[in-house]
Amino acid sequence: MSGLEQLYQQIILDHSKHPHGVGLEAGDETSHQRNPVCGDEITLALRWDATGERVTGIAWEGSGCSISQASASLLSTLAKESTDDGWSWTPDEFTALIHEFREALRSRGTIPLDEETFGDAAALSGVSKFVARVKCAMLAWVAAEDLLQRRA
Repeated sequence: MSGLEQLYQQIILDHSKHPHGVGLEAGDETSHQRNPVCGDEITLALRWDATGERVTGIAWEGSGCSISQASASLLSTLAKESTDDGWSWTPDEFTALIHEFREALRSRGTIPLDEETFGDAAALSGVSKFVARVKCAMLAWVAAEDLLQRRA
């Protein structure tokens, strides 16, 4: 295993053991996604700015394998880092990000996630080589997409 693969594996393990963004609040509009094959579950909420036009954060709860839990944590971290930098996502920008993530994960290893765009979530690139695990990594992203579509 290369040094980069070891680093990516460590990022996934760290996020699954010490997840970020966990904790839904009463009244949150949520999307619940479940992988019927393995039983992984994610319930996710989007945080919006005062105008309701930009996503400023992500909160979630879930259970399942290290990949599904790490992916939700990494998505939450990506949103927080964007907000800390004074940036947030419009629904169109977030939808494009989800599309790019899905395309990379479905590529069977031919399209790596860009670290500049995805930060530590780029560690999930290797999941694309394991077709049975792609749905695990996609759960949180599908939940976010569902919430964006409901709002459209």
